[in-house]
Amino acid sequence: HVQLVESGGGLVQPGGSLRLSCAASGFTFGISWMSWVRQAPGKDFEWISTISPTSGPGTRYADSVKGRFTISRDNAKHTVDLHLSSLKTEDTAMYYCSTDRSGNVRGQGTQVTVS
Repeated sequence: HVQLVESGGGLVQPGGSLRLSCAASGFTFGISWMSWVRQAPGKDFEWISTISPTSGPGTRYADSVKGRFTISRDNAKHTVDLHLSSLKTEDTAMYYCSTDRSGNVRGQGTQVTVS
């Protein structure tokens, strides 16, 4: 079965950086598009970024994080990372990696608090 395990969250000051990581198993990772989504308290899931299986064309970012966040993957290690920089208080949320843009199949999440 699909298993996604996120890590790397924490408390950071505005302007700071974090690197989130997601370890994937239970499916053919190397041919799967992968996404990161987030959910702030009391809000719906927000798509952040999607990366193609080859890390090539098709990789996309939400306007809210473009230029600040970078998605990457290592198909040999079955991991997908999200580097967060220039963090803002509004980036505070639970962050999830997912096999879809809606976050329907996701891990347990990792909390990012910018304060």
